[in-house]
Amino acid sequence: MPPEKSAKSKNLVLVGGGHSHAIVLRMLGMKPLAGVGLTLISPNSDTPYSGMLPGHIAGFYNHDECHIDLQRLTQFAQAQFYVDRAINLDLQNKKVICANHPAVDFDVLSVDIGSTPAKISVSDAAECVVPAKPVSELLKHWYQLLKTVEANPQKPLRIAIAGGGAGGVELALSMEAQLKRILSPSAMLEVHLFQRDRQLMSKHHYSVQRLVQQILTQRGIKLYLGETVTQVTPLAQTGNQQTLQVKCESGLTVDCDKIFWVTQAAAPDWLKSTGLRTDDQGFILVGDTLQSLSHPDVFAAGDIATMIDHPRPKAGVFAVRQGKPLYENLRRYLLGKPLKAYVPQKQYLSLIGTGDKSAIATRGAFTLPPNKLLWYWKDWLDRRFMERFN
Repeated sequence: MPPEKSAKSKNLVLVGGGHSHAIVLRMLGMKPLAGVGLTLISPNSDTPYSGMLPGHIAGFYNHDECHIDLQRLTQFAQAQFYVDRAINLDLQNKKVICANHPAVDFDVLSVDIGSTPAKISVSDAAECVVPAKPVSELLKHWYQLLKTVEANPQKPLRIAIAGGGAGGVELALSMEAQLKRILSPSAMLEVHLFQRDRQLMSKHHYSVQRLVQQILTQRGIKLYLGETVTQVTPLAQTGNQQTLQVKCESGLTVDCDKIFWVTQAAAPDWLKSTGLRTDDQGFILVGDTLQSLSHPDVFAAGDIATMIDHPRPKAGVFAVRQGKPLYENLRRYLLGKPLKAYVPQKQYLSLIGTGDKSAIATRGAFTLPPNKLLWYWKDWLDRRFMERFN
């Protein structure tokens, strides 16, 4: 397809390789804009697809099957690619400040850097706790744990997950299923799940909360509801294995070998100094066009953005659906055309994997219990999404 003509030469810079930006790059590769220089800045050369990540943890997908190759995608879009972290924005001079590269000039900027777990505030925890994001770090620790278990399948293992939202629940189920497949049948496995609220998945309907609690209990996962982790302390070390003590506000203590941190989403600290208008949690506030409320030449999508008139949970489904409207409005802005409003749906179908090739379906008050057919449907949808980038 011939490039669409732009009024004059402009630089479009995409910060972050999230789902929305992957879709923008693909669409710009299919329908380029003449006279527009395109740059992606992302700390990794690939990006995980959140829909398949629990399946990867459970051992159903290899790394390539659930990661989008950003190197190949930027080549397709004829874009420059800096494997680097953005650490600040100079909005007055229109520059992205990078950790290891010279500042990158932009005329139009789009931010899709995802979120991080809320700051780990527990004392002594920094070196003991594995945050769920960045995903590359989570996977590095997970692969190392799997290697250790494979080398010692008879050895007892205790893992803990802090955070009982959808992410923490899926992680607990996926990890438990994969570890049980590797460990010797006689080896003891303990999985502990801590949730500060009295309900798991507190943003979901009661029907799915009750069902998920039942499944976790049936699988032998120990639940601590209404328990806030306040301290993680390293105890004795045997060889490469270090015992950790998890202490809660109530005084409850639990010993484990590894703890994964999957708490509420938070924005990176450096965004606060940029001058962009943000919400109380530090996420970039955008209007219906995904355009910053304070800087019209800046767009944002995915977890890092909060739509002021249509706030939604920080979930991958919204990042995927914002991809096309983001592309459309970036293209329109560069061509000097009026932007189009995008209104995300209020309810959406969630397919939650249970780590054993079954899945729960939930939408609003409607919930279906774990079923193999639901897993195959989810698998088909996820693979079809990934095929777009092959």
